[in-house]
Amino acid sequence: MMTTDIGIHTTLKTSFEQAIQKTTDALKIEGFGVLTQIDVKTTLKEKINVDFRRYVILGACNPTLAHRALSANPDVGLLLPCNVTVQEAGDEMLITAVDPLLMLGVLEEDPAVQAVAVEARTKLERVISSLK
Repeated sequence: MMTTDIGIHTTLKTSFEQAIQKTTDALKIEGFGVLTQIDVKTTLKEKINVDFRRYVILGACNPTLAHRALSANPDVGLLLPCNVTVQEAGDEMLITAVDPLLMLGVLEEDPAVQAVAVEARTKLERVISSLK
């Protein structure tokens, strides 16, 4: 597991479809559901006729954590869900989860929101680690 400026990632040597399924399954284990699935390749082709590698954005939500964060500060909704991407990276698949501490860092003065961010980050780190 590695971190980037805004996310936590790993790579898998598997098919694109299997990477999406493994990621979705790992998210479920940590209490996240996938609310949205955006196929970036298809969308860019349809909207602006651009070819792009296979790239999917999974809009993941842990309802318990979302409820706690929204109860502490309703504006947190602007920063939800926790996005996870699955994309082709040569002969591997790159899976990246957003770092909730960075996303919710704009609300760093709110200890209740920060506690949720820490818990969400821990869960997403376990998701990414479990994919190896």
